[in-house]
Amino acid sequence: MNTANLIQAKARAVSTTGESGCLNATNWYALARAISEASFDHDLMNRVATVRKLVRGRIVFTTSFGIEDQAIAHAIFRQTLGIEVVTIDTGRLFPETYELWTQTEHRYGRRIPAVYPDRVSVESLVAGQGIDGFYTSRSARRACCAIRKVEPLQRALAGAAAWIAGLRQDQSDERADILFAAVDAHHQLIKVNPLFDWTRERALSFIREHGIPYNSLHDRGFASIGCAPCTRAIAPGDPEHTGRWWWEHEQKKECGLHHNHYLRTQRPARS
Repeated sequence: MNTANLIQAKARAVSTTGESGCLNATNWYALARAISEASFDHDLMNRVATVRKLVRGRIVFTTSFGIEDQAIAHAIFRQTLGIEVVTIDTGRLFPETYELWTQTEHRYGRRIPAVYPDRVSVESLVAGQGIDGFYTSRSARRACCAIRKVEPLQRALAGAAAWIAGLRQDQSDERADILFAAVDAHHQLIKVNPLFDWTRERALSFIREHGIPYNSLHDRGFASIGCAPCTRAIAPGDPEHTGRWWWEHEQKKECGLHHNHYLRTQRPARS
Protein backbone atom coordinates (compact mmCIF):
# COMPACT_ATOMS: atom_id res chain seq x y z
CA MET A 1 0.00 0.00 0.00
CA ASN A 2 1.48 3.39 -0.98
CA THR A 3 1.69 6.42 1.30
CA ALA A 4 -1.46 8.08 -0.03
CA ASN A 5 -3.49 4.90 0.51
CA LEU A 6 -2.11 4.52 4.02
CA ILE A 7 -3.19 8.06 4.88
CA GLN A 8 -6.66 7.46 3.47
CA ALA A 9 -7.02 4.18 5.38
CA LYS A 10 -5.94 5.88 8.61
CA ALA A 11 -8.41 8.72 8.08
CA ARG A 12 -11.28 6.34 7.34
CA ALA A 13 -10.49 4.49 10.55
CA VAL A 14 -10.93 7.61 12.67
CA SER A 15 -13.48 9.71 10.77
CA THR A 16 -16.55 7.94 12.09
CA THR A 17 -19.75 9.94 12.00
CA GLY A 18 -22.88 9.80 14.03
CA GLU A 19 -26.45 9.67 12.77
CA SER A 20 -26.40 13.43 12.22
CA GLY A 21 -23.40 13.15 9.89
CA CYS A 22 -21.22 15.23 12.22
CA LEU A 23 -17.69 14.18 13.00
CA ASN A 24 -17.28 12.21 16.20
CA ALA A 25 -15.52 14.65 18.52
CA THR A 26 -13.36 11.94 20.06
CA ASN A 27 -11.66 11.45 16.70
CA TRP A 28 -11.15 15.07 15.64
CA TYR A 29 -7.50 15.21 16.57
CA ALA A 30 -6.61 11.90 14.96
CA LEU A 31 -8.35 12.92 11.74
CA ALA A 32 -6.59 16.30 11.72
CA ARG A 33 -3.24 14.50 12.03
CA ALA A 34 -4.16 12.14 9.20
CA ILE A 35 -5.18 15.02 6.94
CA SER A 36 -2.01 16.95 7.80
CA GLU A 37 0.07 14.02 6.59
CA ALA A 38 -1.40 14.63 3.14
CA SER A 39 0.53 17.92 2.95
CA PHE A 40 3.57 15.95 1.78
CA ASP A 41 2.04 16.38 -1.68
CA HIS A 42 2.68 20.02 -2.59
CA ASP A 43 0.30 19.97 -5.58
CA LEU A 44 -2.76 22.05 -4.72
CA MET A 45 -5.12 20.01 -6.88
CA ASN A 46 -4.08 16.81 -5.10
CA ARG A 47 -4.21 18.39 -1.67
CA VAL A 48 -7.79 19.57 -2.05
CA ALA A 49 -8.91 16.32 -3.67
CA THR A 50 -7.33 14.35 -0.84
CA VAL A 51 -9.19 16.39 1.77
CA ARG A 52 -12.45 15.51 0.04
CA LYS A 53 -11.49 11.82 0.10
CA LEU A 54 -10.49 11.82 3.75
CA VAL A 55 -13.32 13.80 5.31
CA ARG A 56 -16.71 12.23 5.66
CA GLY A 57 -19.54 14.69 5.63
CA ARG A 58 -20.06 18.22 4.41
CA ILE A 59 -17.06 20.39 3.54
CA VAL A 60 -17.43 24.16 3.14
CA PHE A 61 -14.95 26.48 1.45
CA THR A 62 -15.50 30.16 2.21
CA THR A 63 -14.09 32.48 -0.43
CA SER A 64 -13.51 36.23 -0.29
CA PHE A 65 -12.13 36.11 -3.85
CA GLY A 66 -8.51 36.84 -2.89
CA ILE A 67 -5.72 35.23 -4.90
CA GLU A 68 -5.49 32.30 -2.48
CA ASP A 69 -9.24 31.74 -2.60
CA GLN A 70 -9.27 31.88 -6.39
CA ALA A 71 -6.57 29.20 -6.52
CA ILE A 72 -8.51 26.92 -4.17
CA ALA A 73 -11.78 27.53 -6.02
CA HIS A 74 -10.02 26.53 -9.24
CA ALA A 75 -8.88 23.25 -7.64
CA ILE A 76 -12.44 22.52 -6.46
CA PHE A 77 -14.31 23.47 -9.62
CA ARG A 78 -11.88 21.96 -12.14
CA GLN A 79 -12.06 18.59 -10.35
CA THR A 80 -15.82 18.83 -9.72
CA LEU A 81 -15.28 18.04 -6.06
CA GLY A 82 -18.18 17.73 -3.66
CA ILE A 83 -17.20 20.79 -1.68
CA GLU A 84 -19.54 23.71 -1.07
CA VAL A 85 -18.13 27.07 -2.16
CA VAL A 86 -19.79 30.06 -0.51
CA THR A 87 -18.96 33.69 0.14
CA ILE A 88 -19.94 36.18 2.82
CA ASP A 89 -21.36 39.37 1.34
CA THR A 90 -20.97 41.99 4.05
CA GLY A 91 -22.74 44.64 2.00
CA ARG A 92 -19.58 46.79 1.97
CA LEU A 93 -17.44 45.03 -0.63
CA PHE A 94 -15.55 46.72 -3.47
CA PRO A 95 -17.27 46.91 -6.89
CA GLU A 96 -14.21 45.05 -8.22
CA THR A 97 -14.96 42.16 -5.87
CA TYR A 98 -18.50 41.84 -7.18
CA GLU A 99 -17.14 41.93 -10.73
CA LEU A 100 -14.72 39.10 -9.93
CA TRP A 101 -17.54 37.13 -8.32
CA THR A 102 -19.43 37.28 -11.62
CA GLN A 103 -16.31 36.47 -13.66
CA THR A 104 -15.59 33.43 -11.52
CA GLU A 105 -19.11 32.08 -11.91
CA HIS A 106 -18.90 32.50 -15.69
CA ARG A 107 -15.43 30.91 -15.86
CA TYR A 108 -16.44 27.71 -14.07
CA GLY A 109 -20.15 27.58 -14.81
CA ARG A 110 -20.99 27.40 -11.11
CA ARG A 111 -23.01 29.63 -8.86
CA ILE A 112 -21.28 30.83 -5.71
CA PRO A 113 -24.02 31.44 -3.16
CA ALA A 114 -23.72 34.20 -0.58
CA VAL A 115 -24.46 34.30 3.11
CA TYR A 116 -25.66 37.73 4.21
CA PRO A 117 -25.66 39.49 7.59
CA ASP A 118 -28.86 39.53 9.58
CA ARG A 119 -30.88 42.56 8.43
CA VAL A 120 -32.15 43.52 11.87
CA SER A 121 -28.66 43.34 13.35
CA VAL A 122 -27.19 45.55 10.60
CA GLU A 123 -29.97 48.11 10.99
CA SER A 124 -29.39 48.23 14.74
CA LEU A 125 -25.62 48.53 14.27
CA VAL A 126 -25.89 51.47 11.86
CA ALA A 127 -28.53 53.16 14.00
CA GLY A 128 -26.21 52.94 16.98
CA GLN A 129 -22.79 53.79 15.57
CA GLY A 130 -23.53 55.40 12.20
CA ILE A 131 -22.81 54.10 8.72
CA ASP A 132 -19.03 54.33 9.22
CA GLY A 133 -18.92 54.15 12.98
CA PHE A 134 -16.24 51.47 12.89
CA TYR A 135 -13.61 54.20 12.45
CA THR A 136 -14.26 55.54 15.95
CA SER A 137 -12.75 52.68 17.97
CA ARG A 138 -11.44 49.15 17.74
CA SER A 139 -14.45 47.86 19.68
CA ALA A 140 -16.81 49.54 17.21
CA ARG A 141 -14.96 47.98 14.29
CA ARG A 142 -15.01 44.55 15.94
CA ALA A 143 -18.75 44.91 16.51
CA CYS A 144 -19.22 45.62 12.80
CA CYS A 145 -17.11 42.60 11.83
CA ALA A 146 -19.04 40.41 14.24
CA ILE A 147 -22.36 41.26 12.62
CA ARG A 148 -21.28 41.46 8.98
CA LYS A 149 -18.76 38.57 8.96
CA VAL A 150 -18.61 36.34 12.02
CA GLU A 151 -22.31 35.59 12.49
CA PRO A 152 -22.86 34.79 8.78
CA LEU A 153 -19.82 32.50 8.88
CA GLN A 154 -21.31 30.57 11.79
CA ARG A 155 -24.44 29.96 9.73
CA ALA A 156 -22.40 28.94 6.69
CA LEU A 157 -20.46 26.37 8.71
CA ALA A 158 -23.37 24.97 10.71
CA GLY A 159 -23.32 21.18 10.46
CA ALA A 160 -20.12 21.03 8.40
CA ALA A 161 -17.43 18.44 9.10
CA ALA A 162 -14.62 20.56 7.64
CA TRP A 163 -13.92 24.17 6.69
CA ILE A 164 -11.43 25.08 3.98
CA ALA A 165 -9.79 28.52 4.19
CA GLY A 166 -7.14 30.36 2.17
CA LEU A 167 -4.76 31.19 5.02
CA ARG A 168 -0.97 31.24 4.58
CA GLN A 169 1.69 31.22 7.27
CA ASP A 170 3.53 34.22 5.82
CA GLN A 171 0.48 36.50 5.71
CA SER A 172 1.10 37.80 9.24
CA ASP A 173 2.80 36.95 12.52
CA GLU A 174 -0.54 35.77 13.91
CA ARG A 175 -0.79 33.16 11.17
CA ALA A 176 2.80 31.92 11.29
CA ASP A 177 1.88 28.72 13.16
CA ILE A 178 -1.14 27.58 11.17
CA LEU A 179 -1.17 23.99 9.97
CA PHE A 180 -2.52 22.18 6.95
CA ALA A 181 -5.30 20.79 9.14
CA ALA A 182 -6.25 21.42 12.75
CA VAL A 183 -9.19 21.08 15.10
CA ASP A 184 -11.40 24.15 15.29
CA ALA A 185 -13.14 23.51 18.58
CA HIS A 186 -15.13 26.74 18.32
CA HIS A 187 -16.91 25.64 15.14
CA GLN A 188 -16.64 21.93 16.02
CA LEU A 189 -14.99 20.85 12.80
CA ILE A 190 -11.65 20.33 11.07
CA LYS A 191 -10.16 23.51 9.60
CA VAL A 192 -8.03 22.95 6.51
CA ASN A 193 -5.56 25.45 5.01
CA PRO A 194 -4.35 23.96 1.69
CA LEU A 195 -2.00 26.90 1.05
CA PHE A 196 -0.59 27.09 4.58
CA ASP A 197 3.04 26.72 3.41
CA TRP A 198 2.74 28.70 0.16
CA THR A 199 4.15 32.17 -0.40
CA ARG A 200 2.23 34.99 -2.02
CA GLU A 201 4.53 34.70 -5.04
CA ARG A 202 3.67 31.03 -5.43
CA ALA A 203 -0.05 31.76 -5.26
CA LEU A 204 0.32 34.48 -7.90
CA SER A 205 2.31 32.12 -10.10
CA PHE A 206 -0.46 29.51 -9.85
CA ILE A 207 -3.05 32.13 -10.81
CA ARG A 208 -1.06 33.17 -13.88
CA GLU A 209 -0.20 29.62 -14.92
CA HIS A 210 -3.85 28.58 -15.02
CA GLY A 211 -5.28 31.86 -16.29
CA ILE A 212 -7.48 32.24 -13.22
CA PRO A 213 -9.41 35.53 -12.92
CA TYR A 214 -8.31 37.71 -10.02
CA ASN A 215 -9.28 41.00 -8.42
CA SER A 216 -7.99 43.97 -10.43
CA LEU A 217 -7.29 45.77 -7.15
CA HIS A 218 -4.24 43.53 -6.72
CA ASP A 219 -2.66 45.35 -9.67
CA ARG A 220 -3.18 48.65 -7.85
CA GLY A 221 -1.32 47.80 -4.64
CA PHE A 222 -4.08 46.06 -2.69
CA ALA A 223 -2.59 42.92 -1.12
CA SER A 224 -5.35 41.82 1.26
CA ILE A 225 -8.84 42.81 0.16
CA GLY A 226 -11.83 42.97 2.47
CA CYS A 227 -14.57 45.54 2.89
CA ALA A 228 -14.03 48.73 0.89
CA PRO A 229 -14.04 51.20 3.81
CA CYS A 230 -11.54 49.05 5.73
CA THR A 231 -9.00 48.30 2.99
CA ARG A 232 -6.40 50.41 1.21
CA ALA A 233 -3.36 49.88 -0.99
CA ILE A 234 0.04 49.32 0.61
CA ALA A 235 3.59 50.27 -0.32
CA PRO A 236 5.90 47.64 -1.87
CA GLY A 237 7.49 45.54 0.86
CA ASP A 238 4.86 46.29 3.51
CA PRO A 239 3.24 43.34 5.32
CA GLU A 240 0.11 42.18 3.52
CA HIS A 241 -2.31 43.16 6.28
CA THR A 242 -0.94 46.71 6.58
CA GLY A 243 -3.78 47.91 4.38
CA ARG A 244 -6.50 46.45 6.61
CA TRP A 245 -7.93 48.65 9.41
CA TRP A 246 -4.91 50.94 9.00
CA TRP A 247 -6.26 53.47 11.52
CA GLU A 248 -5.79 50.94 14.34
CA HIS A 249 -2.36 50.87 15.94
CA GLU A 250 -2.49 47.39 17.47
CA GLN A 251 -0.10 44.87 15.95
CA LYS A 252 -2.65 42.06 15.85
CA LYS A 253 -5.36 42.82 13.32
CA GLU A 254 -8.05 40.24 12.67
CA CYS A 255 -11.76 40.46 11.98
CA GLY A 256 -12.78 37.51 14.13
CA LEU A 257 -13.29 34.92 11.38
CA HIS A 258 -9.99 33.25 12.20
CA HIS A 259 -9.92 34.00 15.89
CA ASN A 260 -7.65 31.14 16.96
CA HIS A 261 -4.76 30.07 14.75
CA TYR A 262 -3.03 27.91 17.32
CA LEU A 263 -5.32 24.91 17.46
CA ARG A 264 -3.26 21.74 17.77
CA THR A 265 -3.62 18.44 16.00
CA GLN A 266 -3.31 16.61 19.29
CA ARG A 267 -5.80 16.60 22.11
CA PRO A 268 -4.62 19.04 24.78
CA ALA A 269 -3.44 17.48 28.03
CA ARG A 270 -5.86 17.63 30.92
CA SER A 271 -4.78 19.68 33.90
